[in-house]
Amino acid sequence: MSQRKTAAKSAPRTGPKASAPADTEARILAAARSVFTRTGTSGARMQDIAREAGVNQALLHYYFRTKEALAERVFFDAASALFAAIPRNVRPDAPLPELVEQLVRTYIDTVRKTPFLPGYVAAETHQHPERIAAMLARVTGRNPADERSTLLALAQRMIDARVTAGEMRAIKAEQLLVNLMGLLTIPFIANGMLKGVAGMSEDAYDRFLDERREELPKFILNALRV
Repeated sequence: MSQRKTAAKSAPRTGPKASAPADTEARILAAARSVFTRTGTSGARMQDIAREAGVNQALLHYYFRTKEALAERVFFDAASALFAAIPRNVRPDAPLPELVEQLVRTYIDTVRKTPFLPGYVAAETHQHPERIAAMLARVTGRNPADERSTLLALAQRMIDARVTAGEMRAIKAEQLLVNLMGLLTIPFIANGMLKGVAGMSEDAYDRFLDERREELPKFILNALRV
């Protein structure tokens, strides 16, 4: 067999129609998430994502025709991991102490597996606020145009029911949600600062999160006490 035929037979196919491992799409998504987290979607380049995924640009465009389509997929996958976990693990009708404990522990346990998530989601929704509404609609199956079914409206009904039952003091849903979001997300968004200021190792940071799972529900319940 000639050298030319041997080379042709052994050369890998790298075009968009080439057969690829089953994990090609997963590698592309992981690479895109990494690049988007570092640079934001506006600063990311498809060639950088292709390089990090170990594929050529033709194959990248075969799976995702545009950067916007890829960005929307990465955002949905990342954000829905958290928003889908909460309905599975938090019972809206639970007694207030149990509800708060379920919420805090579900958030911390989910996000500690993907610590990039709070900062990434916050940055992306700042640039593309429409994405969070679309993602919530897909996860919850509710129409975002229906004001009665928005997250704030649902939260306010839960609050009002507990205020009527004498379980907690009155508070607007948006104020409570912002308070909770700050208390839950800051340890992840500012984890580098925490490690630097407090001299925490990775093991110490993990222990800090374990302690926070126990302490934060007590802090929140004390603040909501009638």
